[in-house]
Amino acid sequence: MKFLHDMLEKQKPLFEKGGKFEKFYYLWEANETFLFTPATTTRKTGVQVRDAIDLKRLMMTVVIAMVPCLLFGIWNTGEQHFIAIGQEATFLDKIWIGSYTVLPLILVSYAAGGLAEAVFAIARKHPINEGFLVTGMLVPLVCPATLPLWQMALANIFAVVIAKEVFGGTGMNVLNVAMTARAFLYFAYPQQISGSVWTYLGDEKAIDGYSGATPLSIAASTVGEGGVLDKIPTVVEQLAAVPLEYGQEAMYSLQNLIVGVYPGSIGSTSIICVAIGAVILIATGVASWRIIFGTMIGAAITAFGVELLAVNQYMAMPFHYHLVIGGLAFAAVFMATDPVSASHTFTGKWIYGLLIGFFTIIIRVFNPAYPEGVMLAVLLMNVFAPLIDFYVIQANKKRRIQRAKV
Repeated sequence: MKFLHDMLEKQKPLFEKGGKFEKFYYLWEANETFLFTPATTTRKTGVQVRDAIDLKRLMMTVVIAMVPCLLFGIWNTGEQHFIAIGQEATFLDKIWIGSYTVLPLILVSYAAGGLAEAVFAIARKHPINEGFLVTGMLVPLVCPATLPLWQMALANIFAVVIAKEVFGGTGMNVLNVAMTARAFLYFAYPQQISGSVWTYLGDEKAIDGYSGATPLSIAASTVGEGGVLDKIPTVVEQLAAVPLEYGQEAMYSLQNLIVGVYPGSIGSTSIICVAIGAVILIATGVASWRIIFGTMIGAAITAFGVELLAVNQYMAMPFHYHLVIGGLAFAAVFMATDPVSASHTFTGKWIYGLLIGFFTIIIRVFNPAYPEGVMLAVLLMNVFAPLIDFYVIQANKKRRIQRAKV
């Protein structure tokens, strides 16, 4: 590594002010600080606390926390492919199909996002923002493996430009960048991001009777069928009627929903992998446990209340099913906790998380056209996060003033 560091230092004068490649300084700086700890400090004199952590390494912690979801998503993509075509396959066959399908999406996501970041860094003469390290991984993980590569590139460029750079770059964005990319795809190309498009088939043909529907779409369809109570099978019964494979357990049994072996977004199906990521982020202090638990508690309470007041089968679905289907858990851990677009006060984080969970369930059951309610819920609460913090701080000020008067 010393050889690499020395080589970079020799090239440094070329990129500094007055050098031949001065306008590309921030491209060089991004590579150096990504590979090595920056030698800069906030002050030249006085007490200093030296630490190896910086924003790039903070972002890399989030990426590492997403690796279990990525690895499982690669395997599950291959698993769903062979289930759909009715063929048996080895573990390596499934990994090959999954890698062939998922890794290009990851590469295109990073390339498109990185290019947009580099263009703005050169034009505005500021360091390359590190947020794309996380966004480049997050966007593919919340999309189906069948998404066209050009749409993945377009979504990343749109998100970087509209959701971040327009507001001033990393640290200034109001909306979560990855969720903005997902929303762009949902409204711009609904056929590629919703419906029965979740399973990669390649050149093969799905077996008769295979639909590839997600559990959320099955649940939402009960409303379209006039899902009056006692008139059609319950959501749980309809989910249990979908076979995993011939002669095996139901694909959408509660156990399988937790494990995550079913069609869905690449990285959000496995609750177990999401939980591993949550442990990493909470243990390292990168993500707020208040937001994560607040979101899940808000969703659970709301779903339980809706279940008690149910007038159709979707509303009557047991509340704990809402917690394990769709991308609620994934969004609670990796998106709602975005330190830029989330609330920052302790009380505000609880309120912010509870409201995300609340609106997720409300959007799901009262507007089945948007079965994945967490997408809109997170973006809505991103907008209101500063307002939540404002009133929390105002309330704290009033309490302190009252104590001072006593």
